[in-house]
Amino acid sequence: MTNQKYEKYWELTVEYTDINEDNFIGTLKIIVDFIDSHDLTEYKKALYKELQENIYAKYPKSDMGSVRKSINQFIKLGFINNQLKSYHNLTKDFLTAKTNNKRRNLFSHIFYSNSKLSSATTKPSEVKQINFLIKTLEEVGKLTKKNIEGLMTVDITRIDKGYLTAQEVDDATKYANKIGFILRKYNQVGYLFNFLGKLNDVVFVNDELYFKDDAKQIFGDELKIEDISKRDPYLHRLYKNELKEESNDKLGNTKCMLENLSYPSLVASHIKPFIKSNNEEAYDPNNGLLLSRNMDILFDQGYISFNDDGTIIYSPKLTKDVTEHLNNYKLDNIFINENRIQYFDYHRNNVFKKSA
Repeated sequence: MTNQKYEKYWELTVEYTDINEDNFIGTLKIIVDFIDSHDLTEYKKALYKELQENIYAKYPKSDMGSVRKSINQFIKLGFINNQLKSYHNLTKDFLTAKTNNKRRNLFSHIFYSNSKLSSATTKPSEVKQINFLIKTLEEVGKLTKKNIEGLMTVDITRIDKGYLTAQEVDDATKYANKIGFILRKYNQVGYLFNFLGKLNDVVFVNDELYFKDDAKQIFGDELKIEDISKRDPYLHRLYKNELKEESNDKLGNTKCMLENLSYPSLVASHIKPFIKSNNEEAYDPNNGLLLSRNMDILFDQGYISFNDDGTIIYSPKLTKDVTEHLNNYKLDNIFINENRIQYFDYHRNNVFKKSA
């Protein structure tokens, strides 16, 4: 994390922040229609000026600089490609979406797969910062807002693996704090938080970014404030570390306890749900299994449970192809003890979906 020039990184400047407002959608439509009606295989300043005038006529600004910012925003967010030559294959679907939920889902896909925050109309870039951020979230489980500020100072072209480890995130956070990054780039940080908050399947809870499935596992399905306040972040970290140690000790590596596979990101999955547990149960490693995301979702939402011998019980709500796949797995008896059996009994009777 040395020799970083943070001014060049994660340069997200935008004109509109609400993906559902008329200015956002209308400006994007003008750009798409302009691309469709002109030959932009070669960038031409005269055509770019014409586009600016078209936008200004519909959405007047104090100056043309704001108009240019509104165009560049859609390149940074991934809707439009460099030099206005083309647009993302889902951009028109976004424009014609009938509901905010549909539009949000399409935005999530475009922003994750094609956003290049350092791009502009005449400034090409293939650096996909949001892709990097989400993969880092998969690796470390959660990102505080301070962590995200730290990520914004990282030259990700130097990180071949495509994400940061927890230690590297901590190093970047300390670096951003040292150089006063938030004070220098306050607006850009705010814009990034705003658009991250619009992504499907991730959520900010108490200024920490989670995948929603992980947040539900920790805070409960409703993500209520009173439930959030119950959770102690440090105790939860210790709880997950104990499950990792148990997996490493018994399987020779940190693996999903059910699939016996070394996924890059694993979930500390409560057996008796966190919001139903008292303080002792909430951080008892016997009230947990280290699972892959897919297995955690099935277990957390009651589509599978376990008999006392570790065999999987399937909900009638599961399709045949899923149950046939799960027939390959059984929780090894090395992970079964009297305390877990008691928690399994609670899960079977209170979480497991017994009827179709």
